[in-house]
Amino acid sequence: MGIYTVRTAIGREQQVMDALSTNAKRADGVHALLSPYGVVGYIFIEADSLTDVQQISYRVPYVRGVLTREVELSSIEHLIEFKPENVDIQLGDIVEIIGGPFKGERGKVTRLNTQKSEVIVELLEAAVPIPITLNLDSVRVVGIEGREE
Repeated sequence: MGIYTVRTAIGREQQVMDALSTNAKRADGVHALLSPYGVVGYIFIEADSLTDVQQISYRVPYVRGVLTREVELSSIEHLIEFKPENVDIQLGDIVEIIGGPFKGERGKVTRLNTQKSEVIVELLEAAVPIPITLNLDSVRVVGIEGREE
């Protein structure tokens, strides 16, 4: 069993993944498919043999070829593992938005999603509290008044 690489048209990885997963359900030798975020033009497939990968990718639109050489797990392991960032933002913090259309506004953190690197903020000066989803890079902490101890 090994990991093989399928080359795809850039920007068409998801369409190829859908087609390959449909074909892989009918094939016995295919165990997993991986299209990591940030990797453009390549899909990794864990299969028993190169022939199994070639069979499921045959005549799939936007497939540009199958690389014959196996990929070591250690070389793509960093694409699989999730490493959460150290974030100094907590629920209830007052933050200033430093990017995007709400730049300069202040808000209160209502939810935090470190896996997606997102924070949900309610604007303080708004008449109606509307939750806004922002990237963690778009906010900075200005007050810790609402922090739960």
